[in-house]
Amino acid sequence: MGTISNWKIQSFDEGQERDLVVARPDYIDHFWMTAKVPGDIHSTLIEKGIIEHPFFGHNDQKCRWVEDKVWWYRAEFHWDEVLETGERMELTFEGLDTFATIYLNGVELAFSDNMFVPVTLDVTRELVHGKNIVAVRFDPISKHVKNKEQSYWSGFSKERMWVRKAQMNFGWDWGPRLVTVGIWQAVHLEKRKIAKWDSVFARTESISATEAVVEVDLFASIFRDRPQTYGGSSSGIPTHTLSARLVFSDENTVVEAEAKLDDGNGTAVLTIPNPKLWWTSDLGNPHLYHLSLDLYADGEAVDRYECSYGIRTVEVKQTADDGSNVFTFVLNGVEIFAKGADWIPVDSFIGAAPDSRYEHLVSLSREAGMNMLRVWGGGIYEKPVFYEACDREGILVWQDFMFACAMYPDFNKNFMENVEREIIHVVKSLRNHACMALWCGNNENDWIYESMKSSGTIHTPFYGEKIYHEMMPTLLQQLDPTRLYWPSSPFGGNDHNAADVGDRHNWQVWHGHVYPRKFGEPEQINYSVEGVSFKNFASCLSTFVSEFGMHAASNRYTLERWIPEGQFVWGSDEFSYRNKDYHHQKGILLMEGYTGIPTELNEYLNYSMLTQAEGLKYGIEHYRRRKFQSSGALFWQLNDCWPGTSWAVIDYHLLPKASYFYAKRFFAPILLSAQLDGSGGIEVWVVNDTLSNYRDVLRMEVLDFSGNVVWSEEHKVAVKENGKVLVANLTEMEVLQGVDPRQAVLRLHSVEEQAYDNLYYFRDQKDLQMTRAGLRVTVDTDACTVSVSTDQHARMVNIDVQQPNISWSDNFFDLVAGETKVVQLGHLDGDTIDLSSLRVSAMNAPEATVSFIENGGSRA
Repeated sequence: MGTISNWKIQSFDEGQERDLVVARPDYIDHFWMTAKVPGDIHSTLIEKGIIEHPFFGHNDQKCRWVEDKVWWYRAEFHWDEVLETGERMELTFEGLDTFATIYLNGVELAFSDNMFVPVTLDVTRELVHGKNIVAVRFDPISKHVKNKEQSYWSGFSKERMWVRKAQMNFGWDWGPRLVTVGIWQAVHLEKRKIAKWDSVFARTESISATEAVVEVDLFASIFRDRPQTYGGSSSGIPTHTLSARLVFSDENTVVEAEAKLDDGNGTAVLTIPNPKLWWTSDLGNPHLYHLSLDLYADGEAVDRYECSYGIRTVEVKQTADDGSNVFTFVLNGVEIFAKGADWIPVDSFIGAAPDSRYEHLVSLSREAGMNMLRVWGGGIYEKPVFYEACDREGILVWQDFMFACAMYPDFNKNFMENVEREIIHVVKSLRNHACMALWCGNNENDWIYESMKSSGTIHTPFYGEKIYHEMMPTLLQQLDPTRLYWPSSPFGGNDHNAADVGDRHNWQVWHGHVYPRKFGEPEQINYSVEGVSFKNFASCLSTFVSEFGMHAASNRYTLERWIPEGQFVWGSDEFSYRNKDYHHQKGILLMEGYTGIPTELNEYLNYSMLTQAEGLKYGIEHYRRRKFQSSGALFWQLNDCWPGTSWAVIDYHLLPKASYFYAKRFFAPILLSAQLDGSGGIEVWVVNDTLSNYRDVLRMEVLDFSGNVVWSEEHKVAVKENGKVLVANLTEMEVLQGVDPRQAVLRLHSVEEQAYDNLYYFRDQKDLQMTRAGLRVTVDTDACTVSVSTDQHARMVNIDVQQPNISWSDNFFDLVAGETKVVQLGHLDGDTIDLSSLRVSAMNAPEATVSFIENGGSRA
């Protein structure tokens, strides 16, 4: 397979030049710009200095002209092969964004109108020996939607409902409008002979301690021979015998099988002795076997399919043994609590994003204790590198289809045929991944339609319902009956966002939605300190929460890099432009209730980070204490597509926010947690998500901010595998021993160091009376470690490095007076860390003086 490179691009106005002229091999393109493929137009223009980077300041507004142009790609390649009988050449475009016409040597071959569906063309006749020119014309979106009905409800943009491309390109409440265009995935030329694999479907039929049975459905396409009358060598009727050879292996096991294919179809059954199962990383090893399938035509090998395969079963339990509603993922017969986040595209310029960005984000997710990621329905079906990383890292994937926050024209035959091709392709492409756990029809469309219709905002039929409630379930029953199809997220109950059935998006916190609500009732919003407070999580009795969260600023480096000089000020227009949510006041209200309202930049960075971190901790620990009445907590959102202020816990430059480090604790397999009810009552719980019994000694202690132990008590704890235990019922009065609750902290500690410490404050941050702390910081430059100690209790110690892609073993941590913490620094790509930019401070401690140790010596 040969990848076509050497691409060039140029823009035209509509009608400026005839298409067939630009597509001709002899068209002069000497002065066109070179372009990377995979990639996109914006990234090329940035690289060439033609547009200023759209992420800087308001530059996204200055490059809106890009989406209004006609863009051409051209590439030259040489081809000199002599084909044998039965051989042909196929040209494949893995991804075209979006309305694209393809030409080869001046011949118009195809039109593509779906970013998510590859195009494969037989170009045997159109190729010439020597120089060949492939050209692709991309139309502006407006050409294809300007005469379409756009009065139906669609969030953020009206035209996007007609366009099968990443919906977030048109702008969302966490990212700017940047309507990309271009060849966003690879282009390759491949020689074929007689037949090829169309698809393969491997599925685990049964598992026991001694063997597993994997059944593999085989689907091959047989080419029609070109008749002699048209320069071919046969009658045109294929008469070939097809067969397959399968090898299923790992370092200790090799299982082989053969199968005959009738009319291109067949099935093989593999029995694997002593199987090693695929588990999420918190439960075990995500073991992967290698599956290879060779396709034979008349005894000659003509194609090969290869993939990694994990032996596992996954289902969703929706009724508990007592008859109550649940929504629990069951992996290999084991009920699991889903811990994770919602995933959005890794960059506004998706095609240009490197594979390393995916690998880093998935790895960071696993390191934070996550076992599930939800691929949100307004982005893309992710690149193969994402699913391969999730397979390898042991992370389940909840996969939305790409329909979000809009009505879609299911009344239009051409649109529906386009969508059907998309679904078929996506399911066939992803169904062999061990990580794939669930198919979901859309993001929020069912819920929004019903609530807005009940509120009098929408008056049309539910356009799109034929996709989610007719087409998708029918196709999935045929293509992948092994996984649950869930029509929408959220879905279930008397209100699609009800707590007691299915999954829920809890947007009481942040968006101020008033719960409960029933079908037919108008949506109510409470924008107040109490209405958006994260303490509302305590009343949430959801069976599974697949969205919830709150904003926090990106790290200083990320924001400062992209905000114009003089504008990096809290409250400036440029600073506000980083926040794409409609109602900025929500973040202020949330902080007002917990930290107080910030008055300057550093306060905003600290207050927003702390509020997000403590808010997520409050909610997720609540849901985990309800295990398995609640069976999942996927917060919104993991990552950012640009350097903004959003719900993400990892910012655009892959720098984790405070909440990411909190996640390492609140998603840990063993969770020590306390529930302070606000009326003086304290419950202490231990949750065990492992498959082993947990035994430990739990020390509960109250310390004042000078590090003195006010009260302490130890309990022996024993928690069964996959269980939870209420350890103690306490009161503030008995544990504070007369100390002011504003000047003390409760610490839960594993005496045998089997779990993370967990700290709880008796009052909100704005009401605490913390003294000024003095931090002592030493950096070992050889070991790349930072040692921090403090004379008084330090709140949210931040080790800041002004550099992208930095990793910390811990950060944004609280440090008890008299104690020391050593933090390991690293770089995701292995680059040198600029330790000269290192700064250490805390909310109640000024920037510390840093001492450096080099080669066994020291310097100030």
